[in-house]
Amino acid sequence: MALALTLGTVSFVLASIWGGTFIRLLRRFRIGKQIRIEGPQSHMVKLGTPTMGGLLILATILVVTLVAHVVEIVKQRETADSVLIPLVIMIAFGALGAVDDWAGVRGRRKGEGLFARTKFIWQVVIATGAAALLHWRLGLRGIAIPTVLFQINMGILYVPVAVFTIVATSNALNLIDGLDSLAGLIAATAFVAYGVIAALQDQQYLARFCFIVVGACIAFLWYNAHPAQVFMGDTGALALGATLGVVALLSGQWLLLPLIAVIPMSGVLSDVIQVTYFKLTGGKRFFKMAPIQHHFELIGWSETQVVQRFWIVALLAAMAGVALAMV
Repeated sequence: MALALTLGTVSFVLASIWGGTFIRLLRRFRIGKQIRIEGPQSHMVKLGTPTMGGLLILATILVVTLVAHVVEIVKQRETADSVLIPLVIMIAFGALGAVDDWAGVRGRRKGEGLFARTKFIWQVVIATGAAALLHWRLGLRGIAIPTVLFQINMGILYVPVAVFTIVATSNALNLIDGLDSLAGLIAATAFVAYGVIAALQDQQYLARFCFIVVGACIAFLWYNAHPAQVFMGDTGALALGATLGVVALLSGQWLLLPLIAVIPMSGVLSDVIQVTYFKLTGGKRFFKMAPIQHHFELIGWSETQVVQRFWIVALLAAMAGVALAMV
């Protein structure tokens, strides 16, 4: 745990050092956020704020992880897989998010990005590759249930469940990436929870990876604090969400993911409720706006209040998740 916390600190320091230069480069190349007209009008002031800030997080995680585990990687030790697999999935989803962000800034669908169907298909393809690695390379096929002393073997059913988990978590975190600091805080909190769980399970390498992610996320929050100097974009949100899903699967405690990631999951649920209610009632809305963070903005909460209160809920949920993992 001492080494994991140290690596997290190193990750924070490195990302903080080159964060300012990175943001200046984004401004120089005019990689600015496009604001959708159907969103809260208070967000129009964010127009033009640099996006694709997730590159800062991903680059830091990549460098620190590879340097910290160079011996294990060179010697091709099996323990290196617990950091290489989530790292590879993170980069793959980050690349997809970067294409989406770039398309939204400079592409033909300016302000929109890739078609939702196109993005979803690629998410499933990448997640299927990840599930195959987890199942056939690492031999993962179980589910841990609180109070049950052994994991239940799911066999080949583990693969579609893993695909669903990775894609769902990726999209869930992406849905709440709309307020300054929200996605970064929620991601950091969830990775702390799984880092602690990994440490309790003596999965040292997985714990190290989790805290490397935490350090990079906290450094990003230095620049993403309200009023944000840079946004995470799909580059960061899709990658961090998918990686969180992979980490949950590696720990075996993926059944606790809806609790530990309660805020992202509530964003997905609010979207489902909104669309279903809209269709059933012929155009009425259950929430003033979905995802749910925008509903609270429109009923009078300030952006800072929404973020802080959501983070309080996320922190309590993470603590409960760790407690259940210990049962």
